[in-house]
Amino acid sequence: MNPSPVQPSASVCSTASSMADRTKKSKLDDHVTSDPPDSELVLSIQKLQEVQDELEKVNEEASEKVLEVEQKYNEIRKPIYQKRTDIIHGIPDFWLTAFLSHPALSEILTDDDQQVFKFLQSLDVEDFKDVKSGYSITFTFQPNPYFEDTKLVKVFRFSDEGTTSISGTQPRWKDGMDFTNGRNHTIGMKRPPPEESFFKWFTDTEQKDSSEGIHDEIADIIREDLWPNPLKYFNNDQDDDDDDDEDDDDDDGFDEGAEDDEGGDEADDDDDDDDGDDNDE
Repeated sequence: MNPSPVQPSASVCSTASSMADRTKKSKLDDHVTSDPPDSELVLSIQKLQEVQDELEKVNEEASEKVLEVEQKYNEIRKPIYQKRTDIIHGIPDFWLTAFLSHPALSEILTDDDQQVFKFLQSLDVEDFKDVKSGYSITFTFQPNPYFEDTKLVKVFRFSDEGTTSISGTQPRWKDGMDFTNGRNHTIGMKRPPPEESFFKWFTDTEQKDSSEGIHDEIADIIREDLWPNPLKYFNNDQDDDDDDDEDDDDDDGFDEGAEDDEGGDEADDDDDDDDGDDNDE
């Protein structure tokens, strides 16, 4: 009869298992902490750079396509903008009203500026043909008692280096009408006058560096906010939107109050019923 095989003790199994775990962990640590050879690292970085270059090429192509689309639609918009301008010509004080209704632009018009704006016939914002190199903002005035010009233009040119070159029309003021240097303002105005006239903006032609986050805020507001839809500000629609929100809040409060009142009435009815039952008893 063959003797039964000797089974290893639990302690021996535990020791063997522990040694195997340590050996496995040691190999794993060696794999994690060991640096790849320099040649492999260089090769990986080169491959990564090739992928980044490929992405950059696609991004450049996308930017060119976007510019082409923008150029196309700028041409489509032109006659529509002209149609809008023709209609605005028949609306008295359109641009003055739009400026005064704008929360930011209204703060930079003095009383004297407002008198000049009564002669503002049209406002035009036009991108350069290639779109990316700049744009102009043109104010066209009817003959007026303040200056000789019929057009005041401010032009912004963007360089590849990230700077913005600015030029503007110096208004040719008629004798005694240049109020940009501190002429007395109208007595009895509701708020203190701004520090300077809006028309000084045309002569503020300091070069700006876009990489430092320096922008012409007035130009940005006119180009990106007022120009796309001046009718919104002429109609003061942004205030109507705020009023609608407030009305909705008021309605919600009214409904909640009404529900509370109904709940209170029901509770009172229940109390009356209980009192009636007690009296019957």
